[in-house]
Amino acid sequence: MQNILEIKFKNIFVESFLGDHSLDSSSRETLGVLYAKINPTPVSGPVLLAWSSDLASELGMPFPKNPQELGLFAGNNLNPSMIPYSARYGGHQFGHWAGQLGDGRAITLGEIHLAEKKIYEIQLKGAGVTPYSRRGDGRAVLRSSLREFVMSEAMFYLNVPTTRALCLVTTGDDVVRDMFYNGRPEYEPGAIVTRIAPSFLRFGNFEILFAKGEIENLKKLTMWTIDRFYPQIYGDNFESKVFLFFKEVCEHSLLMVIEWLRVGFVHGVMNTDNMSILGLTIDYGPFSMMDQYQEDFTPNTTDLPGRRYAFIKQPSILFWNLQRLATALSGLVNAQNIFENYLANFEQNFLDQYYKMMSAKLGLRGQPSEEIINLVQLLKEVLVLGHFDMTLFFVKFKSAISEDKLEHKIKILQEASYLTICPEVGEKIKFFFNLYTSIVTNSHLQIKDIEQVMSKENPQFIPRNYLLHQCAQELERGDSSLLDRLMKALKNPYSEGLQKDDPDLLKLAPDWATRTPGCSTLSCSS
Repeated sequence: MQNILEIKFKNIFVESFLGDHSLDSSSRETLGVLYAKINPTPVSGPVLLAWSSDLASELGMPFPKNPQELGLFAGNNLNPSMIPYSARYGGHQFGHWAGQLGDGRAITLGEIHLAEKKIYEIQLKGAGVTPYSRRGDGRAVLRSSLREFVMSEAMFYLNVPTTRALCLVTTGDDVVRDMFYNGRPEYEPGAIVTRIAPSFLRFGNFEILFAKGEIENLKKLTMWTIDRFYPQIYGDNFESKVFLFFKEVCEHSLLMVIEWLRVGFVHGVMNTDNMSILGLTIDYGPFSMMDQYQEDFTPNTTDLPGRRYAFIKQPSILFWNLQRLATALSGLVNAQNIFENYLANFEQNFLDQYYKMMSAKLGLRGQPSEEIINLVQLLKEVLVLGHFDMTLFFVKFKSAISEDKLEHKIKILQEASYLTICPEVGEKIKFFFNLYTSIVTNSHLQIKDIEQVMSKENPQFIPRNYLLHQCAQELERGDSSLLDRLMKALKNPYSEGLQKDDPDLLKLAPDWATRTPGCSTLSCSS
């Protein structure tokens, strides 16, 4: 293992494309380039709050042992082989073209190349002003940085495609934020999270080049991305490569969103500048895990009242975003209809994967039949009418299927509801169980096999918003005990042993959580 100051970083992205090398941090358009070189802004008193030991081990990076090593994760010093930069990109935000955006507070330090052609970019989020900060200060606060650190690691262990987080550092400097844009700014402790991904390229990196007519840069970026991240696409025909690239992005992105729906994740701000070209969950801002099942739930106050990015709308928004990417790539090929023909199958592809995923959550495998599709639709009615917690419902359902009497099944499910189950809902649940039992019987499935499938598809633990809120408050008071518990639990989210080891992390969200700002409601501010 080599410490962060000794590793020989590579800078292939910087070396492959035109960039602004002025090191000027003033806000401006950077036409004709894909990035701007910029150094992090030092902080006064970095303190390491959290370290992802498993990820560090994969990177071959030991725990920082001295102020110089820690200082790198705070932006106070650099490895000599690093060439820091912020990327230029654009994006559609809430359905409207926003023009140039770019890394307003993220600075990529360089690339770590490991064996087996594994490549990881290392990036500091909250490291200071960049040319893309616009009116911002380039900083991040503890509450949002903690949320990103914990959630990105949790998603990895939940088996959801995601960027990851190596460490979380407080800066010793306060940051002013108006959390809900209501004219009440407050000082909050600053923090920096170190993010890791094969690439942080987004749809918006391609959109800005098309929008500005920089077609040669667009062509070069597309071919570079294909060669580097989609090596299975090969051949001499440029147009066919572009179409296959688009197809791969569609498939990877759809898989990601299906996994979001499986675990109850709501991104909160699915703008095209927040969509990874590799199909990774990226930019954890006003996200939330689902507590009570509500298909129109959005955690983002900026998304009200329209709820554009609500839980159940995420697949349709992905489709819309893919249309925007298709428009950008159409600048390279003269056949827009091929993109449209592929996207014409998107809805059916989604439905096929969605019902397959939902049936697996019920312990059923294989291509869903019409009967199973009806079962899933009935399940969603039960979840809504019964005010059920999404995660706990499936945990309790697994326990209930082996019970003989319907009354006993309902009693078990009551533990997953935020209200007392009334007779009307009880009848709906009985109807659901009768249909489920009929399907299981006709399929000749064994209970032990069903339970085995359910154990792999349904997590016991999710980082609920109220837990992250509590954790941030305790960290501000110097107490890291809850963070330690969360980090332990998130590494084994499917383990039934958590019910014994730390049952308080697996409970229904408390009533106060629905009324607490920064817990029940969030904004794009950080």
